[in-house]
Amino acid sequence: MAPLLSVQDLRVGFRTERGVVRAVDGVSFDLEAGSTLGIVGESGSGKSVTAKTLMNLLPSYADISGSIMFDGRDVRALARSRARHFWGVEMTMIFQDPMTSLNPVKRIGQQIGECLTVHLGRSRSEARAEALDLLDRVGVPEPVKRLRQYPHELSGGLRQRVVIAMALACGPRLLIADEPTTALDVTVQKHILDLLDYLRRERGMSMILITHDLGVVKGRADDIMVMYGGRTMEQADTATLFAKMRHPYTEALLETIPRIDAPSHSRLVPIPGKPPDPIDVPSGCPFAARCRACTDACLVDQPALTAHGATHLCACHAPVDTSEGMVAREANLAAGRTPAGLDLAVFAGVRDHPGDDASLDVPSRFAGPGDSGPVS
Repeated sequence: MAPLLSVQDLRVGFRTERGVVRAVDGVSFDLEAGSTLGIVGESGSGKSVTAKTLMNLLPSYADISGSIMFDGRDVRALARSRARHFWGVEMTMIFQDPMTSLNPVKRIGQQIGECLTVHLGRSRSEARAEALDLLDRVGVPEPVKRLRQYPHELSGGLRQRVVIAMALACGPRLLIADEPTTALDVTVQKHILDLLDYLRRERGMSMILITHDLGVVKGRADDIMVMYGGRTMEQADTATLFAKMRHPYTEALLETIPRIDAPSHSRLVPIPGKPPDPIDVPSGCPFAARCRACTDACLVDQPALTAHGATHLCACHAPVDTSEGMVAREANLAAGRTPAGLDLAVFAGVRDHPGDDASLDVPSRFAGPGDSGPVS
């Protein structure tokens, strides 16, 4: 069967006085019905721009190319025809900050009911009854009372649950969650992530979960796409990615996760340097300047996505745990720095194979003894 969502060679640029910002540069992926795709990467890697492109939320000056197909329909053609009942009904999105997603001068009941009256033609009484049921289903206590409250009267966790209720109001087939646990404490984060996973399975939805933390998606996504500099660095099913990661950037992301078995006051492992300027992206691999396995080829040739198995793609000249990668690391270690000039002293004492460590199932030292899944 054809995938529910198919994105091919998506490119997004923004014209500025300094030049064109290449926010997304050739991203492709498929999403099957009922499955979850985790998109992971640092801030500025192109995750949110990809999501907003799918939701037709980019400004008019954005240059977009590539193909986006949803259940056999051209999403970009729907955007040009200004289809009214597609976004919010079949495809919807939860944003990072629930306070900016809610209207501060409208009651919660009005905001949820508006989705139902505009898209589904519900009467005012029907919309109120459905809004009440939605609040109850997403775990909002005293839902009758909450319907009459304003956003500022709710806590951050309750506001996020209200946003989730609004997103689910019209029964979407695809839910995009863009950093849905930002600014929430760790216990509320876990509750929100568990709720999203439960609702996805209950309703048979597909979901795209966007985050910077690989620990969040490990137990919740069927497939993972790692982005950096607007490009896809690695893509695989979740089990394969964690067992046999191939890209040094994926490895570096895992090393930044605090380990529950680490001694007290252990130093966190940073990713040295900073992401490339999106206006002046290097001709080679965008991660070369920060990579301990960098080679001369990485500085001049952009690596293509190469298969490392039936469901595993990686764009790297010196992949992790390959002969090329081992030779590159040994040569750089002997020289004390990489061809890009990175001083390898910053990696002293770093574990060699973070993906093989079972302790990553609970990456945070704040996780309780009964937790079996990741906590952001």
